[in-house]
Amino acid sequence: MNHRWLRGGRSGGLARSRRRREGLACLVGLVLSAACGPARDDGGSDKAARRPSILIVTLDTTRADAIGPEAPGIRTPAFDALVARGRVFRRAYTTAPETLPAHSSMMTGLYPAGHGVHENARQLPGDRVVLAERLRQAGYGTAAFVSSFVLARRYGLSRGFDVYDDELPPGGVERASSATTERALAHVRSTATRPLFVWVHYFDAHAPYAPAEPFRSRFAKNPYRGEVAAMDEQLGRLVEGFEHNVGEAAIVVVGDHGEGLGDHGESQHGNLLYQSTMHVPLVLAGPGLARGASERPVSTRRVFHTILDWASLGAADSLRGDADEIVLGEAMRPRLAFGWQPQVMAVKGGTKVILAGRAEVYDVVADPAETRDLAEEAPPPPTLLTAALEYPVPAPGTRPADSLREDERQRLATLGYLATDTSPLVRKDAPRPVDMVHLFTTIDEASTLFVRAEYERAIPLLEKIRAADPHNLDAVLRLATAHSALGHGRRALAAFEQARALAPDSPDVRTYLALHYARGEEWRRAAPLLEQIVSESPERLPALEALAVVRQRQGRVDDAIAMRQRIYTLRDPSAPELVQLGLLAMSRQQTALALGSLERARELQGSAFEHDLELGVLYLAARRYDEAREALDRVSPSSARYPMGLFKRAQVSVLLGERDSARRIALARQHADATTRPLIENERLFARR
Repeated sequence: MNHRWLRGGRSGGLARSRRRREGLACLVGLVLSAACGPARDDGGSDKAARRPSILIVTLDTTRADAIGPEAPGIRTPAFDALVARGRVFRRAYTTAPETLPAHSSMMTGLYPAGHGVHENARQLPGDRVVLAERLRQAGYGTAAFVSSFVLARRYGLSRGFDVYDDELPPGGVERASSATTERALAHVRSTATRPLFVWVHYFDAHAPYAPAEPFRSRFAKNPYRGEVAAMDEQLGRLVEGFEHNVGEAAIVVVGDHGEGLGDHGESQHGNLLYQSTMHVPLVLAGPGLARGASERPVSTRRVFHTILDWASLGAADSLRGDADEIVLGEAMRPRLAFGWQPQVMAVKGGTKVILAGRAEVYDVVADPAETRDLAEEAPPPPTLLTAALEYPVPAPGTRPADSLREDERQRLATLGYLATDTSPLVRKDAPRPVDMVHLFTTIDEASTLFVRAEYERAIPLLEKIRAADPHNLDAVLRLATAHSALGHGRRALAAFEQARALAPDSPDVRTYLALHYARGEEWRRAAPLLEQIVSESPERLPALEALAVVRQRQGRVDDAIAMRQRIYTLRDPSAPELVQLGLLAMSRQQTALALGSLERARELQGSAFEHDLELGVLYLAARRYDEAREALDRVSPSSARYPMGLFKRAQVSVLLGERDSARRIALARQHADATTRPLIENERLFARR
């Protein structure tokens, strides 16, 4: 039998199989109907009255072989105890090897093709019903305690939670499982609402691996296992405290995805679909379970249905039942970032098919490390191949608009996650991600350095990526931008010319070329480019932000203000951005906007806020004299603007009729400078005082 079609791109037999996509509606429809169909109470009102409180614990970056009774080189007594009294699923698979897509599946019951989140730093669409919404409507008290910025409320999973605790240490990107456990248990002890639904997310096992003592010393040669052991200790505290406080309890402990640890050349996760990152731990403990181990492959998306089942909201697709399925999964980040081949997996029984330019077939029972690709010996099972072919592959051009601030990009980069909104160049001969593993580390390092504006260090890495993958539009544009930021005009334009040759119609290329002009002496050339881009794509944030700067340099301050207001409807402004908007509005006597912006900035910055003088002046202009007094009293004597603060404070004192207003005027005169001295002498409020 000729198997050349297995080795090539999506042509020949694979292309003909595409015609089977009419089954797609059925495939996605099954998921949607299971997640969003009408609720039913299988147990009647008596059962509903005895609904258990439910705890779900998600273990970030935890491989299936890193935890449990059979895990080598580690003891995890808390997880093992749940296995002993519950039901463990030995072949559980995540839907995607990244945190946000994987959790979105568990909270919606949908594959990423159904909920629309294919990578981190994207927004879960508002019309996707999440688990907490269903449970709160059914009378549950709902609370979540997450340990990483990757799951911050801004990404959409907070809907339906009475409490969504995503507070991290100042400037930090993660919270230790010990701190998250403390907060979760404090909430459980303090709330009188029953039943409860509590989601606790532990992030310790994510790189970099730096467990606290005693796990640091105990696992000195394998700190990843040390992080898992530390999470297990907190898991034990959490489960014991939860069950002690709520009575009857149902518990889910599940990994969101695994970690490569060098398997198949992947050190971390997000790029490939092998067992190291897709096979995850899953154990259930609670009422109505058949104890023991299940060897049947299951998807972690069914956690959603299982929790609904415990809450008497419908048993369809619950893991308490015995439903069979073809388990699907995807890894789309390389496609969405670089235009490489899309990757889809399909698993049934012990057979796993990975479709990425060509089909790979593995017997994951006999060969769990996936060292032997069976596709050369026999074609993949038709049912698995069809399921993989019919899985909806996202088009890079449909990527949602990026609404991240620069500080948020930096926080994601600290965790090793790319945050790019460039639409990649899609081509038929795109590389397979597994063939590009030698670039993964370089890409991650280059992205981190680029986001941190360490352009000198990023450029050699970007050159290396470009040499290995000349059609990588993201790398070429970042290279051009890095040279532009460093003032290397000629090299920047050369890289932009390469980008235009690769993708002559790309709005990304035009945007970044316009940004190049905007930051230099030729900034006037940026205006028409940016105007065209914004006209075509009104929500393209980099273009909007650059055009706001250009408008300000053109002296069109009112337009710049309006554009900044538009930008901040698309994303949250940072405190410095609010200050800048406030000062601009103040210069145009837009008092209400200026006040609102500076007030929000002060809320965010606290004691670091340095514009109390402007705030006091604005309150004075708005005739809010008491608030003006408070703001002006905060102006520090060490500030160069202290004389102006004293002058404005004296004005407020007179307007409020304060008894010591004469002393305030004298103090303003005593500390007057060249600016305030004539103002004091000509101030009518100070006459005869």
